[in-house]
Amino acid sequence: MLLNSAVTAVITGGASGLGEAVARALAAHQVKVALFDLNAERGERIAREIGGVFCAVNVTSDDSVAQGFGKARGALGQERILINCAGVGNAIKTAFRDKKTGEIRHFSLADFDRIIQINLVGTFRCMAMSAAGMLTLEPQPGGDRGVIINTASVAAQDGQMGQAAYAASKAGIVGLTLPAARDLMNENIRINTIMPGIFDTPLLQGAPENVKAALAASVPFPKRLGDPAEFAHLALAIIENGYFNGESIRLDGAIRMAPR
Repeated sequence: MLLNSAVTAVITGGASGLGEAVARALAAHQVKVALFDLNAERGERIAREIGGVFCAVNVTSDDSVAQGFGKARGALGQERILINCAGVGNAIKTAFRDKKTGEIRHFSLADFDRIIQINLVGTFRCMAMSAAGMLTLEPQPGGDRGVIINTASVAAQDGQMGQAAYAASKAGIVGLTLPAARDLMNENIRINTIMPGIFDTPLLQGAPENVKAALAASVPFPKRLGDPAEFAHLALAIIENGYFNGESIRLDGAIRMAPR
């Protein structure tokens, strides 16, 4: 896909971390960018900085997502690019003994469902609505009508203890990538997924320095946390490479996560 001022992109989770990095990288290529996020203060500020539009969107709601696309398209035009970065995680064992009371408990199904609804269903909801909009566009000269990139995690393949819901949600994203690419292959819309490893995002920035150092040391090479700019660099490479389709690719410094 050609990146220029005639192209619009929507980034979910665009107000921080990986989503923010992709938004800034696309804006640097003159792409018009809409940020979907719940953090209005930060989202509005970033949108102003990159000349984009902020849309307050809850990816678990059909109405909220539809309204977000409506606002973004009204301001910037129909998007050719969707990057799904919105997501959350938690750490709860499937079943366990409470350390204080000794009571035997299990992972709350409500907590499990919340992770699935945000990470997996939210990703698919945005992907499906965006793809439907892309069908109204004419393909670019190179053939692309649209490109969608989802964000999974290395936990999709080697989730750690306490990550049953998170790993399941991310594995689901990997699982839908090829079928969705096949669904849209005759419409000139490409679908790919990035599985990042341990990245220096706001989720980690509040951790103690010794914890971050230990995480960095666990990466085979380079022995450091991933830089969100590296995620953005791969996203742009996928967008610009028209033969990249139906793939889920790890970006992780060759790490394989231990059980804990």
